[in-house]
Amino acid sequence: MFRGVAKVGGMPIQTVGVGMSKGPLDGLRVLEFGQVAAGPFSGMLLADLGADVVKVERPDGGDGMRDWPPMIQGSEAGEQFSGSFASLNRNKRSIVVDLKDVGSLARLRALCDQVDVVVENFRPGVLERLGLGYKVIAQTNSRLVYCSLSGYGQVGPYAQRGAFDVTVQAISGVMSVTGEADGPPAKCGVPISDFTAGLYASYTIVASVYRARQTGIGAYIDCSMLGAVLGISALQHGEYFSTSVPPRRLGSAHPQNAPYQAFDAADGAFVVAAGNQELWRKLCKAIGRPDIATDLRFANQELRAKNQRQLAKILQSVFIKRRKSDWLSLLDETGIPCAPVNDFKEIFVDPQVEAMGLVHKMRLPNGETMQTVGFPAAITGHDFRIERSPPTLGEHTEEVFEEWLGEEVR
Repeated sequence: MFRGVAKVGGMPIQTVGVGMSKGPLDGLRVLEFGQVAAGPFSGMLLADLGADVVKVERPDGGDGMRDWPPMIQGSEAGEQFSGSFASLNRNKRSIVVDLKDVGSLARLRALCDQVDVVVENFRPGVLERLGLGYKVIAQTNSRLVYCSLSGYGQVGPYAQRGAFDVTVQAISGVMSVTGEADGPPAKCGVPISDFTAGLYASYTIVASVYRARQTGIGAYIDCSMLGAVLGISALQHGEYFSTSVPPRRLGSAHPQNAPYQAFDAADGAFVVAAGNQELWRKLCKAIGRPDIATDLRFANQELRAKNQRQLAKILQSVFIKRRKSDWLSLLDETGIPCAPVNDFKEIFVDPQVEAMGLVHKMRLPNGETMQTVGFPAAITGHDFRIERSPPTLGEHTEEVFEEWLGEEVR
């Protein structure tokens, strides 16, 4: 069901638009009923790999993320455009549909028969009530892969609860292991609930599309933020299921390894990860403390983890005496994994990021240009490019209905 072109009036029309690079998902048609983070992120990942992702938005403002700061003032049209929205909606098209209008719904329903994938992150049951649920569409589009993202999934006592990243971090246990040992629970600075759900969704969508191409039968995917966060918490639930003791907050330290944490040098923080016996011995020698290598409290990894507070105190007394750059150079030469604790300004001038080509320039609809992180995995035979600016609200309504349905928008 991958479509490279659609025919309108006998004429072939590229469904991915003029000049679009042919990524590995070229020809895949996706309708994204996405708002804020999880759904739009999943749609963007598919678009970055060449899928034709069409974002369905309401006419009265569209995706609420369009109003999120920072707002970038336009140099040409003079209009503001959200940098947050731009970071999640490149390489897509946007159509507006009034979901309260019967005629508009009917035309949108017709579009659903032309797609390979639907991604949505409305509250459970919303699209079903509008006649746009999986069971209805699959009756006429048997190969459809339909992915619903939500806070708590489509079943269970919490299914109808609203959810944001911070609430899922709290309920999932993530906040219980984030922060300093003697401090309050802390939220991870990156919204991991939203973005891990988007990653799981896109990965599962591609797997389901592969199966649909083989069998002719699509799939319904129930992807929850809660399940996604628990999925990536493998070491934490592995620890709990093995010991029946909930993991605890350790700051930057590790529950099963030491030294494996941040330390303060004379002019800033850096991280040391001497994660095995060989690295431990090298570290002791490098910092001029061979005596602690033979200290029975730190004889092996298990003991070092058990006694890591005492170990950290000893190491901190050494590291505070020299500059961060001195320690990083020394440890790097010795082969001990280490890194500065960067802020985002510092990492984006790092030579490794430049060498990997991660940062791209993206033109906004208002004439301004901003930088963004592109698709981070390199694939032979495909060069990631930002072919489409993040769309203005409803920018592609006419062309999508004409391309996919062969009709002019009335």
